[in-house]
Amino acid sequence: MKRNDTLWKGILENIFDDFLYYFFENADKLFDLHKGFEFLDKELEQLFPADELEAPKFVDKLVKVFSLSGREEWVLIHIEIQGYNDHDFARRMFTYFYRILDKYGKPVTAIAIFTDSNKKFHPKFYEYEFLGTKNIFQFNTYKVIEQDEQDLMQNENPFAIVILTVLIALRQKKLNDEDLFKLKYSLAKNLLERKIGRKKIDDLLIFLQRYVSFADPEYNVNFDKEIQGITKSQNNMGIRELVLDLAKKEGYEKGIAIGKEEGKEEGKEEVVKNLLVSNRFTIAEIANFANVSESFVIELKKGI
Repeated sequence: MKRNDTLWKGILENIFDDFLYYFFENADKLFDLHKGFEFLDKELEQLFPADELEAPKFVDKLVKVFSLSGREEWVLIHIEIQGYNDHDFARRMFTYFYRILDKYGKPVTAIAIFTDSNKKFHPKFYEYEFLGTKNIFQFNTYKVIEQDEQDLMQNENPFAIVILTVLIALRQKKLNDEDLFKLKYSLAKNLLERKIGRKKIDDLLIFLQRYVSFADPEYNVNFDKEIQGITKSQNNMGIRELVLDLAKKEGYEKGIAIGKEEGKEEGKEEVVKNLLVSNRFTIAEIANFANVSESFVIELKKGI
């Protein structure tokens, strides 16, 4: 799974309540948010096996949410994060819909979020017609590149920070590290000024730092220092430590254990490669964390 895929899946689960409020202003009247959510990713994979796809998926999630209205106790929300042009996307959304509906027999709503840079790519419905038989399937869509940056900055919903982060990433190719640094710093400062819980702030900072990376790793270090200066706290875990902690949760620590206990290099190679891809750490830091030599890290870096 690509790094951004992992980040998207993580942030959707970490702030899913804010996601619901972002797309449904009356979420508290539609859903029983106190009962929490159930993420049915494995069930979704069974409904749509990867070998059925001609093009790689980006991110998809199926979430069970308890309802407050009607006679249905719970409903399903299907979310697709699409980051590339796919001429068959609308049909795939329709296929997801009828398979989900057929399996669960519960109300289903679908939301497609497009994170690509092509303003012309924005499928909104799937239409089928053959010999008098006709069907039109329409789903909710959201094109990140079409959003207004100022409106998002003023939006108090934490999920707006996620969208702003993606907007920065879309502009990244046109910016040098210095300009990118200013944008990330401004967004981080805006986030830290919001009245939301520390856990969500940490999750959003990790998403911002890892989704938008600098070409020069030294800017990552400087960014960490600036953010720590804003928080003015020595007790809170820094972004670097937060990212490292997330790396462990994603399985890097397990990889190290395998490498040590079984005497194999595969586990350590996986750790080093993932940390190199994150573009967050120096060669020395990666070598120290993975318990390998710097030459080992440098050699693996050549193949990435």
